[in-house]
Amino acid sequence: MKIERLFDFLEYYKTTYPQKEDALASKINGEWVKYSITEYYDIVRDLAYGLINLGVKKGDKIASISPNAPEWNFIDMAVSSVGAIHVPIYPTISPKDYEYIFNHAEVSMAFIAGKAMYNKIVDILPKTPTVEKVFSFTDCEHAPNYKEVIESGQKNPQAEKLKIIQDGIVTDELATIIYTSGTTGTMKGVMLSHNNLISNALATSPVPQLGVEHKALSFLPLCHVYERMLNYMEQYNGISIYYAENMAKIIENIQELQVDMMSTVPRLLEKVYDKIIAKGEALDGVKKKIFDWALELGFNYNVEGKNCPIYKIKLAIADKLVFSKWRLAFGGNMKVMVSGGAALQPRLGRIFWAAGIPVVEGYGLTETSPVISVNTLKKGELFLGSVGPLLPNIDVKIAGDGEILTKGPNLMLGYYKEKALTDEVIVDGWFHTGDLGELIDNKFLRITGRKKDLFKTSMGKYVAPGFIEETLKESSFIDSIVVVGEGQKFAAALIVPNFEHIKDWCEKKDGDAKTNEQIIENVDVKKRIKEDINELNKRFGSHEQIKQFRLIAEEWTVESGFVTAKMSVKRPVVMKAYQHLIDDMFK
Repeated sequence: MKIERLFDFLEYYKTTYPQKEDALASKINGEWVKYSITEYYDIVRDLAYGLINLGVKKGDKIASISPNAPEWNFIDMAVSSVGAIHVPIYPTISPKDYEYIFNHAEVSMAFIAGKAMYNKIVDILPKTPTVEKVFSFTDCEHAPNYKEVIESGQKNPQAEKLKIIQDGIVTDELATIIYTSGTTGTMKGVMLSHNNLISNALATSPVPQLGVEHKALSFLPLCHVYERMLNYMEQYNGISIYYAENMAKIIENIQELQVDMMSTVPRLLEKVYDKIIAKGEALDGVKKKIFDWALELGFNYNVEGKNCPIYKIKLAIADKLVFSKWRLAFGGNMKVMVSGGAALQPRLGRIFWAAGIPVVEGYGLTETSPVISVNTLKKGELFLGSVGPLLPNIDVKIAGDGEILTKGPNLMLGYYKEKALTDEVIVDGWFHTGDLGELIDNKFLRITGRKKDLFKTSMGKYVAPGFIEETLKESSFIDSIVVVGEGQKFAAALIVPNFEHIKDWCEKKDGDAKTNEQIIENVDVKKRIKEDINELNKRFGSHEQIKQFRLIAEEWTVESGFVTAKMSVKRPVVMKAYQHLIDDMFK
């Protein structure tokens, strides 16, 4: 069947994989609760009937605020099937942001995770007059349970009316508004059509090379277009989707389920890698030498398979002694991880490939639904250090100033209620991404920086901080970093150290560094970080090299407001918060 509306994915799933017993699953009270495709389909149908009974009309805005869970999908599919507009919202934003989105989108109904979320929005409800009803996925004394909507649909089905509504929904109609603040803090409502998301899901469907017998773990927020589109793609392929309990239990869930794939961000891979390295550093004698040897071998791995016979023999030994244990840490069954949201260090990607854990990096934006390009498992479609070849239905050109411009069926309808802003970024049909890049061999797209992040030193030299930051994060002593230097004689950096790694390092050296505050004042720590910076500086031009840095005791997190939900550092927020340190470096 042809998929033209988002709810068509569900019909396709039921028709193509009718025996699927674990289409969706989440852990409740220590047990995995699974939904077969039949249960999934029936719940969505009854929810749709219930929404009609509540008076929901085509074009109404319905919000969801919830961590990843099967219920999120139930709402998403039911809302799209009655012609309403789904407005998914992060469960981690502030009450003030909820108030803005509710009013700006004119949300009429909201489905929330439970009592804690209700308490977060209760004070802003009197200020959001369009919100008529709030339903909860779990028991909440002040909000009716969403199951009441399902029961309403079961008691009073609206099959004929639902069919008439669905027949009137066309593929280019608005399906969702996704509010994104990104790293700038300016909140925009990105309007995506059914076709925007469908075209991207179908175009990326060959990437994982997995099917109905496989499982995926989902932990990135479904309210972000990256994970949402992948969920559609996984359902199209018949891949079971299991939702991680929380960030702290991701590795535990991977190992328990032995999943075949997952989407991720470089931040998680960096954290896992750092823990592996820390365990390796704790070894001694022959074991330590074997570990270091395997690492060095991995960093020289050729992902295109052009490894000489002697190298392959050595790798087989390293695999048995070291890398096989890495795979067990990822459940022993991981066939592919899709990385996005930020740049992946090429050396990190290379060593994961050497360890038999393929990582493919892609690139896109909310405005492009989101994928523009992605590396794949196919021969000739992988280039570490790039974000892969373009999707087959997407065009890209590089502007004179290096900016990436794109167009295709994945391009948004525009920003909600922001025509002037839309016209500013979509010119003659081409979307101006704001990212700088280049095409390698006229095939592989490489991101070289963010246009708005470029700064010029007082010597008139341009610096692209993103590349420098990702390179310096190769140091196991550096966790997060922001490079600064606009109008100054040199580039400098604000650095959050890798406190976990450094505490172990200091313990071995009998150093006094048990707290974050002690670590950033520790002379040996500063000296060690300086050594790493000096070594990595050799890869940059003289005007790009870091000449000064300051260490920061506070870790940058989503909760602290320094990092976006997709783990990108909010550069303007960081620079404003630590302006006194920036001034100190350049005085």
